[in-house]
Amino acid sequence: MGFVMGFVAGVACFNAIGVCKHHLGYDDSFDTFGLHGMGGSVGSLLTGVFASTSLGGFEDIAITNQLWIQFKSVVFTILYYSIATFAILKVVGLLTGGLRVEPEVEQIGLDSGEHNERAYNL
Repeated sequence: MGFVMGFVAGVACFNAIGVCKHHLGYDDSFDTFGLHGMGGSVGSLLTGVFASTSLGGFEDIAITNQLWIQFKSVVFTILYYSIATFAILKVVGLLTGGLRVEPEVEQIGLDSGEHNERAYNL
């Protein structure tokens, strides 16, 4: 069952990264949501599916009941961490004067724009 869960989660992660980067257009340089968010969500939901003894699990519980429990926990986790991340970013933005540099500095690069140095001598 672990192979099936890993395969399905891998396909979901691959597609989520494509959707996030190419269709939604946001910059997630570490693919945090596409990998960890989507992989964890799919893994949690599939745990609810494969927990039943009829599919080799250890719990004698209806798949729909456990899947509903897993779904609620995934939604709660996404909401909790979205709100917590938003609050942390707001506080950091207020304390530091913002979360982004000026567009001109971003264009020339942070090494030159912020530190007046070059990362590579090419």
